[in-house]
Amino acid sequence: MEKTLKLFSGNANPALAKEICGCLGIGMGAAAISSFSDGEIRIKIDENVRGADVFVVQSCCTPVNNSIMELLIMIDALKRSSAYRITAVIPYFGYGRQDRKDQPRVPITAKLVADLVTTAGADRVLTMDLHAGQIQGFFNIPVDHLYALPVLLSYINKRFAKDLKDVVIVSPDAGGVERARAFAKRLQTNLAIIDKRREGPNNAQVMNIIGDVEGKHAILLDDMIDTAGTIVQGAQACSDKGAKSVWAGCVHPVLSGPALERLQGSRLTEVVVTNTIPLNGKDQQCPKLRVLSVAPLLGEAIKRIHEEESVSSLFE
Repeated sequence: MEKTLKLFSGNANPALAKEICGCLGIGMGAAAISSFSDGEIRIKIDENVRGADVFVVQSCCTPVNNSIMELLIMIDALKRSSAYRITAVIPYFGYGRQDRKDQPRVPITAKLVADLVTTAGADRVLTMDLHAGQIQGFFNIPVDHLYALPVLLSYINKRFAKDLKDVVIVSPDAGGVERARAFAKRLQTNLAIIDKRREGPNNAQVMNIIGDVEGKHAILLDDMIDTAGTIVQGAQACSDKGAKSVWAGCVHPVLSGPALERLQGSRLTEVVVTNTIPLNGKDQQCPKLRVLSVAPLLGEAIKRIHEEESVSSLFE
C-alpha cells in the first residue's frame, strides 16, 4: 500500500514550502504553531498523519534557535502521531560553520544540531549546500545533499550566453575552491582564487588573486553571504585587478548586520542568491539582489525520495 505524501512547514520559510507544495501538486499540511506566554514554542498537528510519509520544511535561519526548536518539536509531534517516516527538509542548515575544533575548548555545534534532529525522531534529512560536505557524516540517518549548482548555472548561462568566453569564476577563499572549480568546469571557463587572511570572526582581509581576471566578467561564488565582508572585499580586489565587471552568486543569503549596505555600496553589478532563506524585503532595500527559486529542485528530490527513486541522478 502506497504511503500518503504530506508536507508541513515551520515559520522559518513558509513561502518556499508553499512553492514546493505547488511543484508537487499537494496542499500544505495543517499545523498550528504558537507560543506560550514565556516564549516556549507550542505545536499541534491538525490532521491525521498516521502511516504517512511526512516531510517537514524548515530552514535554520533567523531567529536561528527558534527555527531549530520549531523543527525539533514538529518532528517530535509527528513521531508521536504515528507518521510512517519523517524527513527533515533543511534548505539551510544552521550552525554549519562550527564543523570542527579549530581552536582549543570550542564546540562542534554542527554535530550537536545533527544529533538533536536525529534524537527528535527524523528518519532522514534532505538539505542543500552544506557549509562543509563532511557534515553529512555527523548524522546517523540517511542524508540527501542537494546542490543549487543547476539553478545558478542556468541563470549564468542565460545571462552571459554571448560572453561566456570572457567569464572567470572566482573562489573568495581556499575553502570554496572545489565548489568554484565544479562551476567553472560546467561553464567551461577559467578559475581564479582569492587568497585572504581572516583576522577574526566575520572579518576578512583580501590579500591576493591567483589567476587572471583582467578584462573578464568575474563571478564570485560562495555557499553563503553573511556580513558580506568577504564578497565585497573580493569584488574590490577583482576590480582593482582590471575585471570588466564583478558579480556574485551564493546559495544562502544570510545577510546579517551591515551586509545590505556593503553590497549596495560595493563594486558588484549583481548578487544572485536563492530562496533557501527568505529575504523578507531585503531585495527591496538592496536592488542588486536577484533571487532564484530552489523549490522545483527540492520538490523533485522530495518526489524521488517518496517514490524510492535515485536523488543523485538529478545532478548527472
